Amino acid sequence: QVQLVESGGGLVQPGGSLRLSCAASGISFSIYGMNWYRQALGKQRELVATITSGGSTRYADSVKGRFAISRDNVKKTVYLQMNSLNAEDTAVYYCNAKNDYSILHEYWGQGTQVTVSS
Repeated sequence: QVQLVESGGGLVQPGGSLRLSCAASGISFSIYGMNWYRQALGKQRELVATITSGGSTRYADSVKGRFAISRDNVKKTVYLQMNSLNAEDTAVYYCNAKNDYSILHEYWGQGTQVTVSS
């Protein structure tokens, strides 16, 4: 059974930092590109950051220079370090895994709430 379990969300003040984690099980983690998406209330889900199976990274313009995605293939975990948070970063953050070789094998976590507020 495939599971993606996010953790690390919470309430943080503007300018603060959080580190999200997503632990995967039931997949060959090393052949999956990993992504973080977010969905704010009343808005569409958007792609925030990507790390390929080879370790290349890409970011949405809105988070470049503030967020960093990384992965640990031994721990089967992907991270999202979020710095200089602002109210616009408030959303539910979702972990996503996409198999490099099959579009049929795509999985989502349950999401973790990040709230930036004073």
